[in-house]
Amino acid sequence: MAQLTGKNALVTGATSGIGLAAARRLADEGAHVFLTGRRTEALDAAVAGIVAAGGSATGIRADVADLGDLERVAAAVRERGNGLDVLFANAGGGEFAALGDITWQHYADTFNTNVGGTLFTVQTLLPLLNRGASVILTSSNIDVKGAAAFSVYAASKAALRSFTRSWAAELAGRDVRVNSIAPGPIGTPGLSGLAPDPEAAEQLLKNLASGVPMNRLGRPEEIADAVVFLASPASTFMTGAEIYVDGGASQI
Repeated sequence: MAQLTGKNALVTGATSGIGLAAARRLADEGAHVFLTGRRTEALDAAVAGIVAAGGSATGIRADVADLGDLERVAAAVRERGNGLDVLFANAGGGEFAALGDITWQHYADTFNTNVGGTLFTVQTLLPLLNRGASVILTSSNIDVKGAAAFSVYAASKAALRSFTRSWAAELAGRDVRVNSIAPGPIGTPGLSGLAPDPEAAEQLLKNLASGVPMNRLGRPEEIADAVVFLASPASTFMTGAEIYVDGGASQI
């Protein structure tokens, strides 16, 4: 039997990259997966792909930085019934900006999505979490590393590491586990999109891969496997932890 048969899971930022790969894997393991994203066409395609592969999924167009959208997500989960067993708060993003070039808008956009979006996603869905539920945050291995021109993004991910510990302590009495995954550079559209053009993107990815001891970028599916582990009964004695899935970049 699949590990998550009969469970309900929610993945934010699920239309591409890590979020989409995780949604597919959770559905493969038997969960009904709620997917959120800001682009309707991409969201519909993601849901259709899961259903075509024999999975069960519901798409909800939502921006995690919008409290009204989050309430609609909660309403959709509530309407299906049976609460929520897995919450993968994955939506996030960032842009390069050197210290002298950082604007208030750059800071606000990054923190509103990565920190505020994660905070209020978990808060809004909190009443729907079943006993034994698993909450998983997408951090980054940059939360323990320095990164030129990426300081605001790094700080936002360090905040998520702190959330992981604090929420794990707070929710232990409800038998809800909270852990985070810290990916290294992963070959996703979002990573390539940090560069201004295809040529620069190719050079960026090459440079990032060279800094990984395994000498390559990670694949979204490799992060999705870690998500399934944290969502499954295989990790029931884990909470407050952060798993680095980065080819050794933060460890070696």
